Amino acid sequence: MTSLPQFDVFLCHNSKDKPEVKRIGEQLINLKIKPWLDEWEFRPGFPWQSTLETQIKNIKAAAVFVGSSGIGPWQEVEINAFLREFVNRKCPVIPVLLPTAPEKPELPLFLSGHMWVDFRQPQPKPMTQLIWGITGEKPQIFTNPEKSTKTFRFEVVTVNRTGAIIKRETRSAEYFTENLGNNITLDMVSIPGGTFMMGAPDDEESSTDYQRPRHEVTVQPFFMGKYPITQPQWRTVAALPKINRDLNPEPSRFDGHNLPVEKISWYDAVEFCERLSKFSGRNYRLPSEAEWEYACRAGTTTPFHFGETITTKIANFDGNYQYADARKGEYRQKTTSVGIFPPNAFGLHDTHGNVWEWCADDWHENYSGAPDDQSAWITNNNEVEKLLRGGAWYYSPHYCRSACRNCYPPDFGNYDFGNYDFGNYDFGNYDFGNYDIGFRVVCGGAAWTF
Repeated sequence: MTSLPQFDVFLCHNSKDKPEVKRIGEQLINLKIKPWLDEWEFRPGFPWQSTLETQIKNIKAAAVFVGSSGIGPWQEVEINAFLREFVNRKCPVIPVLLPTAPEKPELPLFLSGHMWVDFRQPQPKPMTQLIWGITGEKPQIFTNPEKSTKTFRFEVVTVNRTGAIIKRETRSAEYFTENLGNNITLDMVSIPGGTFMMGAPDDEESSTDYQRPRHEVTVQPFFMGKYPITQPQWRTVAALPKINRDLNPEPSRFDGHNLPVEKISWYDAVEFCERLSKFSGRNYRLPSEAEWEYACRAGTTTPFHFGETITTKIANFDGNYQYADARKGEYRQKTTSVGIFPPNAFGLHDTHGNVWEWCADDWHENYSGAPDDQSAWITNNNEVEKLLRGGAWYYSPHYCRSACRNCYPPDFGNYDFGNYDFGNYDFGNYDFGNYDIGFRVVCGGAAWTF
């Protein structure tokens, strides 16, 4: 880091907000940034005005703090003093909203057009932005995701064609936790990069040409939600400021604290990601279809990450139907709490069954011309159906395969299934009320660079 003046940043604040400003100043000191604060730097007998003017000449940047008390009278004097110097020396002025600042604070005209550092948002992004504004350099302490991740351990099971567990393994994975507020969190699991064969082989039971040609895809590392988005997570983000569309905070048919949210349109899922991105400072989005299948398979090539089949002891689907040589099982007729079934080798739960999960891609009849990387395959046609993956509680197990693809209009509409091949599955009296459509989010590595 380049050499800094005697003081790195002038903390311009209303005296009524001093406790909050002091806490931020102490954090800066711990991060080797030296702030100038009147309470710390004024000495008995020193003339206030001349001392202020002298120190301002040696300051590299100024942070103007706005809290519940607004801009104070002495703060205006300080602002006028450092503005004279900073305009001449082209030093940055950093407006900072304190945690107590109102939603729409009254701001001085000279601050219009400046990018705000908003401490009403969760850490570490506000402190990262403040340090960056002071030093002009990205602080490494927050740009490296490994510094923020933790490790968890879990058991992975493998079954044979009859559904009997034939192997148990203990694995570990890294993750970080996004604090959404109100004691609601979101766990994001680290998905390592690699190459895999996407799609179904010709001899896979119940597979169709929609899932072919099988092709090699290379995926870079990213983070993915440990579970589908839950109802509390949905409610919390739905309460954040609107970006493009309103969100119903209670859309689900089945009510439960740990149940996945359902009855979600693709447009709703995108709005959720945009609100979460603005709130967190990270780039949350829907997974591409390639990312979803790669994450679901977790290094496996079998129809399911569990092996040759699944049973209702390890996934939630319509147990009136079976796959391979497994027996029929339970039909729960609703969603189940996330995380009650074993995860895959990456540590992700519920990628088979429970709820369908939206992907970012448009629907294509097959993989001819599909990307060979993890990018979403989008035609920019607003009328085209969007991709769904993973199967759901109402569907037979062959729809829950790692390679199975489904589609649905992004706004639900009155969907005409047209020529879509559902095989011999009997939907009975199902009203297609979308009680089985949810999603999970991903966060790319680039989102860690603030």
